[in-house]
Amino acid sequence: MMVFSGTSNLELAEGVAKHLGVELGNVRIKEFANGEIYVRFLESVRGADVFLVQSICEPVNSTLMELLIMTDAAKRASARSITAVVSHYGYARQDKKSAAREPITAKLVADLMTTAGVDRVIAMDLHQGQIQGFFNQPVNHLTALPILADYIESLNLDGCVVVSPDVGRVKVCKKLADMLGAELAIMHKGRPQHNVAEITYVIGDVADKVCIVADDIIDTGGSVTEGAKALVNAGARAVYVAATHGIFSAPAYERIEASPITEVIVTNTLPVPKERTGGKIRVLSVAPLLSHAIQNVYCNESVSELFDPDFQL
Repeated sequence: MMVFSGTSNLELAEGVAKHLGVELGNVRIKEFANGEIYVRFLESVRGADVFLVQSICEPVNSTLMELLIMTDAAKRASARSITAVVSHYGYARQDKKSAAREPITAKLVADLMTTAGVDRVIAMDLHQGQIQGFFNQPVNHLTALPILADYIESLNLDGCVVVSPDVGRVKVCKKLADMLGAELAIMHKGRPQHNVAEITYVIGDVADKVCIVADDIIDTGGSVTEGAKALVNAGARAVYVAATHGIFSAPAYERIEASPITEVIVTNTLPVPKERTGGKIRVLSVAPLLSHAIQNVYCNESVSELFDPDFQL
């Protein structure tokens, strides 16, 4: 087994390697003056099972291209197998045609990874589980929901309600509610344009309750902050937000700071600057989960044993 990291989330990759008890492999990644990416593995990968840890995050196009070039380099260096460990799958939000003449970028990314030479994908909380079907290779789809649930339980909150930010997240939120023994409520959200959300009403009883808004992604923070305001207006005692992927595009930090949200809980599938943590933002590590999945893949053992067999997002 050889584990290499791209440049997007080195801290996560180091955590994964530490839990596996291995050293990160030696790879040189740099950019030419015109922005083109150069990759060279500085040790032999011939016959090795190679795991490439990369988060497709800002700058999205560069981190995606970096993963593709690393894959190509490993394939041409005669690696036995190449597994892309994608903690955040960029371009996943365009997973279907919502209007005429639109692309399906999640499928395009899958095709690019396949063409580059990826043999297997380990992914974390895909925006839609159906993205697995865009690959003809095995996809191990992990979820951080149990990690988020364990942390929320440790807070010993009284009178919790898990709130789905829209109808599409109800199934996942119901699983989280079941884990916490909480009730479920649903917000109705409209999107008049990209990165703009409007909460029109709340379905369910949230009065004098502690609301846990659970989503997969926080990007500019518009949805969760508008949702928090709607829940407070509906009588919520406090609002927490839990999400796997904290993208935090501007002006997310300012919106969260100015909102009535008590705490935003995310994982380190994307890097969060240390100066942004410790206030309202709490970051949990998924390194133990990813390392366990890598170990099981490498040993040809079950990955689904990491979860309830019926736990499919």
